[in-house]
Amino acid sequence: MDKKIETIELKFLTLTDYEALKKATLQSYGGLPNSYWKIEEIGTLLSLFPEGQIVIVADGNIAGCALSIIVDYDTIEDNHTYDDITKDPNFAIHNANGDVLYGIDVFIHPDYRGLRLGRRLYDYRKELCENLNLKSIVFGGRMPNYHKYAETLSPKKYLEKVRSKEIEDPVLNFQLSNDFHPLRVLKGYLEGDAASGEYAVLMKWDNIYYTKPEQKPTATKSVVRLGLIQWQMRTYKGMEDLMHQAEYFIDSVAGYRSDFAVFPEFFNAPLMAAYNHMSEPEAIRELAIHTAEITQRLSKLSISYNINIISGSMPEVVDDTLYNVGYLCRRDGSVERYEKLHVTPDEAKVWGMQPGHSLQTFDTDCGKVGILICYDSEFPELSRLLADEGMDILFVPFLTDTQNGYSRVRLCAQARAIENECYVAIAGSVGNLPKVHNMDIQYAQSAVFTPCDFAFPNNGVKAETTPNTEMILVADVDLDLLRELHTFGAVRNLKDRRTDFYKLERL
Repeated sequence: MDKKIETIELKFLTLTDYEALKKATLQSYGGLPNSYWKIEEIGTLLSLFPEGQIVIVADGNIAGCALSIIVDYDTIEDNHTYDDITKDPNFAIHNANGDVLYGIDVFIHPDYRGLRLGRRLYDYRKELCENLNLKSIVFGGRMPNYHKYAETLSPKKYLEKVRSKEIEDPVLNFQLSNDFHPLRVLKGYLEGDAASGEYAVLMKWDNIYYTKPEQKPTATKSVVRLGLIQWQMRTYKGMEDLMHQAEYFIDSVAGYRSDFAVFPEFFNAPLMAAYNHMSEPEAIRELAIHTAEITQRLSKLSISYNINIISGSMPEVVDDTLYNVGYLCRRDGSVERYEKLHVTPDEAKVWGMQPGHSLQTFDTDCGKVGILICYDSEFPELSRLLADEGMDILFVPFLTDTQNGYSRVRLCAQARAIENECYVAIAGSVGNLPKVHNMDIQYAQSAVFTPCDFAFPNNGVKAETTPNTEMILVADVDLDLLRELHTFGAVRNLKDRRTDFYKLERL
């Protein structure tokens, strides 16, 4: 899709969405008659199971939809049909006390395909399944390319060849890549589905966290998964080459269902090689020309891969003044800017970099976060101001050329985690750029730090990379543990401050 998306939102379906839903359904299913749900049926689904009915809205338009019910799986025949599940307009088969989430419809509008929005719908269903403590998700998956092989292959053999990558089937390949596995082939599942020969594959995703409950749990998920990218500085042919590598890493951490992808400071510095014949101040200003395009492309990737992206930092020129800035690209399509407030002596002397003026926390779907660029982490006042605003996670994109510089960032980041009772994630670059002045060599060991108390690692290190090696780091952090620490910690750094004796204020 070439159309630029400004905002994207996953939301619960309502009856006021019905006409837009009907129109999007008809366009998605090629205008087939009776391919849309009647308003009475949607109303029944919303009254029975509102959290199971969701839509993706892009710039005010319905871009996708997923409808689900809960069933008692033991009451369903092994060789059931789609009509067995959906023909009753009252959906009597829905059972709020059932054990399986059954998907009855999912589609992505043709204008919004290619952005991986389908994965976002599937991810929501998985989280819903976990939160409701259901055993699994099941649905009948179409086989739209089977008609091409029906004369030579049985449905079972066709499925085997799709699984072994000998045959391409867009629907089955997508479902298999999203951790669903086939249980059996269903004959006569969807009447009139000529492309599939009226066959379907009963697909299943198992909830590994399922426990047989005495009563339904109501707690919401509090675990946030961080994906840090320890970026290798190397020569790239140009923008496309660099963004291809960036998307590779975003895809990698998104594949582990990470909530954040974090790039290092000045990760786009290799593009400066094209300007090495210029002076250092001229070269970095040329690099700044690419910042807007990189931000736009990262925002599109955040939507496609359903992940919040922290762009590290890049040079940016505003009113002829050079700044070191970064962008938070949320997976809902929104973008916000942050600035480096303390530039290093080298940045000021060699490049003419100027300090920024903006400091704030950012609300995300995974709590409130703060972002400080490298040197800023060595000034405790900044993170304390963010902690006063309720920060849960502090991200520190950095770039250091020596182990001395890295140690300053690491040790200060660990101190910030303890004194502010928050998680701190640092992401840096490794390798070298011999063809870029003032960017010779890099040293890094990216890591996730925690407070030091009983619920956390003894040394305050949740996870860390291998030093000076290109890799990703994926780590889970539990925000509920922070809430408990604030009240029940062995020490309580935030509550025990002597505000009667000293205070910190913004000017």
